Amino acid sequence: MTSAERVRDAIVADIEASGFGAHGLHVRVGDEVAAHRWTPDVREDIHSAAKAVCFLAVGIAVDEGAISVDEPIATSLPSFEVADREMTLRRLLSMTSGVDFPWTPTLMTDWPDLAREFLSRPSAGRGFQYSNASTYTAMRVLDTRVGDVAEYLGSRLFAPLGIEAPDWTRCPNGYIEAGGGLWLRTEELARIGLLVRDRGVWEGSQLVSAEWVGALGTEWSVTGSEPPYAGYSLGAWAGPGAAWRIHGAYGQLVILQGDAVVTITADDHFGADAAAASVVRVLES
Repeated sequence: MTSAERVRDAIVADIEASGFGAHGLHVRVGDEVAAHRWTPDVREDIHSAAKAVCFLAVGIAVDEGAISVDEPIATSLPSFEVADREMTLRRLLSMTSGVDFPWTPTLMTDWPDLAREFLSRPSAGRGFQYSNASTYTAMRVLDTRVGDVAEYLGSRLFAPLGIEAPDWTRCPNGYIEAGGGLWLRTEELARIGLLVRDRGVWEGSQLVSAEWVGALGTEWSVTGSEPPYAGYSLGAWAGPGAAWRIHGAYGQLVILQGDAVVTITADDHFGADAAAASVVRVLES
């Protein structure tokens, strides 16, 4: 039995004992792979795990010289009313906009233009404020430099990873939802995790710079919440324990620790934290 198979079997046992509503599991330890399914292998919304894909999109654009993450975004959106003239793409990705903008189920349709509404609101400085509107606005900024973000990623990220034409839900104005709405299979999401683990390298090609990818999971913002939500990077959360994770609602998880990448898709919002903690216990055993 390989290490990946041992980890898989232990995670499967824990999930089934807990009743966590998992759909799929993909385990990679070093170069070893093992998988398990509870439901049919179909694409599903990875929710906020899409924020890590947005992070990669920005990194690719930075590598190409198309954008800077530290210049004021007002330069890219000259027709917008931007209340905080020092707002940058880095702050939007790291959730340090200081703009209090709570999530609602109708977030994409509550205003004629979500990005305009978000940027028009006052900022409390560089304090942590988690919001899907922040990632959406970041991708609106990127769109001004590279065009449609999903199309931009088609040849630069999705095709090299073997992810064929994934659906990305769009707002009424035609832009990707960004912080959610990206539909992937469990194993496709695992490829994103492997790319991150290997610092932007896929099958010998550097798709995103190692420096940029390395910032995910290292440049932590203090959130003011308790673990496992005490630290947020540019699309990932610190913990559990020494691990860190890309985390979408309803249990979409990519957990990274050492050379291990454990990917779970699920439909169990409230059981996700316990499931992630269980995975880390298995990895550390």
